[in-house]
Amino acid sequence: MKTSFLISVLAPALIAGAVSTSPPSETRPDFSPKPEEQQLPRVMHSAMKELPTITVGKDNADLIGSGNRALQAAVDYIAGLGGGTVEIGEGEYVMFDSLHLHSNITVRGKKGKTVLRKADGVVSALALDGDFGEQQITVEDPAGFKVGCGVAIWDDRAGGFHTTVARITGCGGNTFSIDNPLMADCMVDNKAKAATVFPVLSACNIEGARIENLIIDGNKESNVHLNGCRGAGIFLYRAFGTVIQGCLVRNYNGDGISFQQSNDVVVLDCICEDNASVGIHPGSGSQRPVVRKCIARRNGGDGLFLCWRVRHGAFEDNVLEENKRFGISIGHKDSDNLLCRNVVRLNYQDGVFFRDESLGMAAHRNRLEDNIIENNGAGGEAAGIHIQGQTNGLLFKNNTIRDTRIVQAQTQTVGIRIGKQVGEVILDGNKIEVKTPIKDERASKSK
Repeated sequence: MKTSFLISVLAPALIAGAVSTSPPSETRPDFSPKPEEQQLPRVMHSAMKELPTITVGKDNADLIGSGNRALQAAVDYIAGLGGGTVEIGEGEYVMFDSLHLHSNITVRGKKGKTVLRKADGVVSALALDGDFGEQQITVEDPAGFKVGCGVAIWDDRAGGFHTTVARITGCGGNTFSIDNPLMADCMVDNKAKAATVFPVLSACNIEGARIENLIIDGNKESNVHLNGCRGAGIFLYRAFGTVIQGCLVRNYNGDGISFQQSNDVVVLDCICEDNASVGIHPGSGSQRPVVRKCIARRNGGDGLFLCWRVRHGAFEDNVLEENKRFGISIGHKDSDNLLCRNVVRLNYQDGVFFRDESLGMAAHRNRLEDNIIENNGAGGEAAGIHIQGQTNGLLFKNNTIRDTRIVQAQTQTVGIRIGKQVGEVILDGNKIEVKTPIKDERASKSK
């Protein structure tokens, strides 16, 4: 009876307390997560408004230095904090090794004033064979090979991706240890050599990096050549989602900008000039690249070279001029790309060249729209657009193809040259002003 009475008396009070909406007696800030807040994909926290930043320079900076060691220390410090920004002050920085980027790092210079200059290089023949997987080399002349320097090793049969680029980690007389294993046998009988050449700025096996407002000076005259599969002024390898913006790459003994096996790379407002090989080189399966508002001029190879398996890319509003081969070269499985509003002029051979590939490997379904292709053929008679191989499904729309020079000086004598094995080519609204507007070599013409 007493128990029942207590329950009947206390129940209304308990119920009232459970449903009370009256404000607390003391107002406190609400720090609870907002509905839109989510954790970042690969860490257990949400996006922060302020990330780590460090300055590096010759003076008035957090880190003081004038070479790659100070720059690398700054990058490594920010990488240890999970990402952020490295601000490099104005001046020239001499590079005895690459500046090696990490994921989620922005490296930013002072526009037009921050120069990363490749140090003078040395080269020596190997004194002993370098075996695949070995992490040391023995050179005939060790002068100039120092611990901490970048180095490349190759022979006459081990070029391209078989060239090894590494850092020297130790020295014992003429023998040096390196931090990467040799990618191939480098044989004395095949003229194996080592040289202190490397990309000035390198990003390998990373994602989400940015490179902004740097001048890369390759010091071409004092360095031997390094191929674009393993080197360039700026070189990316499996560096997914990297953005390169506002950079000038000049005078490198190799490519200007090369990115290999790197999806979703964006190159904006960059200049590649006077490099020994290709200006801009996306390749080796780099999908969905964007190259926009860039200039590639006076390079020793093509202005823009789409290497292998470059697909679903956008190449827009670029200037490709006075290069020593083609303005634009497209070939092996380079399909489904858009090239529009580019200016392609004064190149040594054809303005745009589709390389000779079989049906399974050709550059199918590329679209060229609203481009100006003019005055090419500095090395002799050339075409504005030249298509070889079993290339199929091309669309050329609203392009201007012309030679504006006096008649005696005109060498871009063909507007569009279509090879014997080429498949469907759709021509729509192009303005062609050359001696031979269309040269179609197919037995059965399909336009």
